[in-house]
Amino acid sequence: MKVGLFTALFAKLSLDEVIKKIKPLGIRTLELGTGNYPGDPHLKLEWLSSPPQLKEFKQKLDDQGIAISALSCHGNPLHPNKQFAQNCVEVSRKTILLAQKLGVKTVIDFSGCPGDSDNAKYPSWSPTPWPPDYLDLLKWQWEKKVIPYWKKRAKFAEDHGVRVAIEMHPGFSVYNPETMLRLRAEAGKAIGCNFDPSHMFWQGIDPTSAVRALGEAVFHCHAKDTRMYDVNFKVNGVLDTKPYSDERHRSFLFRTVGYGHGRDFWADLVSTLQMVGYDDVLSIEHEDSLMSIDEGLTKAATFLNNIVIKEKLKEMWWA
Repeated sequence: MKVGLFTALFAKLSLDEVIKKIKPLGIRTLELGTGNYPGDPHLKLEWLSSPPQLKEFKQKLDDQGIAISALSCHGNPLHPNKQFAQNCVEVSRKTILLAQKLGVKTVIDFSGCPGDSDNAKYPSWSPTPWPPDYLDLLKWQWEKKVIPYWKKRAKFAEDHGVRVAIEMHPGFSVYNPETMLRLRAEAGKAIGCNFDPSHMFWQGIDPTSAVRALGEAVFHCHAKDTRMYDVNFKVNGVLDTKPYSDERHRSFLFRTVGYGHGRDFWADLVSTLQMVGYDDVLSIEHEDSLMSIDEGLTKAATFLNNIVIKEKLKEMWWA
């Protein structure tokens, strides 16, 4: 297991500046955004048609001893706004081709969420079976939109030696292990998950139990924490639409690792990931509104490196 970084938090910095920041922290693995929701990517899709630029980019990483864990193009390819959806689809397609050229095996995306019909304007997501309209809507979305799209996208990825890691997130069709495994069963083994424990916590899901259920479907892992505030969620529940900037009144906040759950949890998560066969990267994703980027990254890297090193020493002792 090793500690990495999702570079979306440093979108305004050059790649050289990012590398300069991470090396003293012991980070040698990057998850690179290519477009859609992660804006201002360090890896440009237009380099697909410019082999010299792509070669120069890869050489720079190689010279610095930096590996790529995944390419991320989180979007909504099922959005009812056809232009928006098509843009997400095209970014995904090009990202898969870029991954193939760079020798990267994993592309990260969201499942997307359709509207309530072909004439909808906005996505329609509901986690409730009643009134019965919602079950009819869910059936239509999965049978007519979700499954057909992801069967084709999985085949395209597989044909190019790439797999797609879906990040489970409320608001999208795939948001928990059950929906993740349903999509994988329908679309095939080129579909798995980017496991982000922060999105499990606020749904009331135990991340280590989720990892056990997902097993070999875990393709990649984010390192992000969540702090639940019972003074708020015990009154209004966890479905919270208040802005993330309204920290005091929210039911939960995304936090730097260790500021939502302590060392015991994270050590157990690392061990559980290894039990199911995942021994790759913990990619730090900074979305902590109570810490600066530099502070959050430094604390997360120090915290995780301590756990990963100790777990590796334990493994060597048992060997």
